Amino acid sequence: MGQASALLLVTLALGFFFATYNLIAMIMHNRSVGQWISDDSKAGIFFDPVIEMPENVKKPKNVRLPVHVALTATDAPYSKWQCRIMYYWYKKKKDLPGSEMGGFTRILHSGSPDNLMDEIPTFVVDPLPEGLDQGYIVLNRPWAFVQWLEKATIEEEYVLMAEPDHIIVNPLPNLAHGDYPAAFPFFYIKPAQNEQLIRKFYPEEMGPVKNVDPIGNSPVIIKKDLLVKIAPTWMNVSLKMKNDPETDKAFGWVLEMYAYAIASALHGVQHILRKDFMLQPPWDLEIGKKFIIHYTYGCDYNMKGELTYGKIGEWRFDKRSHLRGPPPRNLPLPPPGVPESVVTLVKMVNEATANIPNWDTK
Repeated sequence: MGQASALLLVTLALGFFFATYNLIAMIMHNRSVGQWISDDSKAGIFFDPVIEMPENVKKPKNVRLPVHVALTATDAPYSKWQCRIMYYWYKKKKDLPGSEMGGFTRILHSGSPDNLMDEIPTFVVDPLPEGLDQGYIVLNRPWAFVQWLEKATIEEEYVLMAEPDHIIVNPLPNLAHGDYPAAFPFFYIKPAQNEQLIRKFYPEEMGPVKNVDPIGNSPVIIKKDLLVKIAPTWMNVSLKMKNDPETDKAFGWVLEMYAYAIASALHGVQHILRKDFMLQPPWDLEIGKKFIIHYTYGCDYNMKGELTYGKIGEWRFDKRSHLRGPPPRNLPLPPPGVPESVVTLVKMVNEATANIPNWDTK
């Protein structure tokens, strides 16, 4: 067992004392309290005044900085079929003009190999000790990254933290700039509105709550050496938050997202916010120049092409309809009038399932 794993397990055994705080004295803090501002509204790129592209971190033209694509996964059928589609589209887009995607790893945190080892490049890591996630399986994500970063050989300098329900729709460049990672801003991650809770894990001496970015860990493109520093802190913050009843109740299923944002702030890491990083049907209507489709929301429509969100539609696509196994091949396309984003999503799922051998395998 490596040093990072040993230290982390000691932290867990001691009741998840906040080991992160041992790092605070070493973290240099020079961040602004400025609001996020738009640098290019058409491109959907947002910068904090502090990190607006210093000349020394701008990437020279024609310089390729490959990004290793990594996603954490379980061995459940629900996770497997999403990973297979994700990997299919990674391969289709990887070598197209504009792409800086490098290698690919499915980080499998089930503790043992599964039947996709020969299909998808996979690195097996251990799950959390039994019961530690308290039924919140996402807590295994930071622990999986800690193990992978410690044990695996990763050639690329940058890592994209992705998820199984991501489909790469346009060739993905390296959106990070030096030590400034790129992240997607989520409208429901609101550190300033949750200051009382945030302060339990991000003390006042670290600076204003606005230092905590409105992001989760995915999608994020980040330098590998920065992620090595952040990941154990992210792990510890996640566990600490889960074991605080008030925080757990308030943040619910996005708790681990807040934990990543806080952990990054504790290390003085600030992200470039890229609204063009990802789109989320059915709310985002057009593909445009965005890079990733995230199909986390159900898409429900009547036969007139009208959204019936919250009510099962006459036509629907919802990944949660396929918890026990993969969706069938050749899903029916949505009716006329449904947005481009939803139509594209279903067409891309259908193409993948038509071309992946033994699709019905669980």
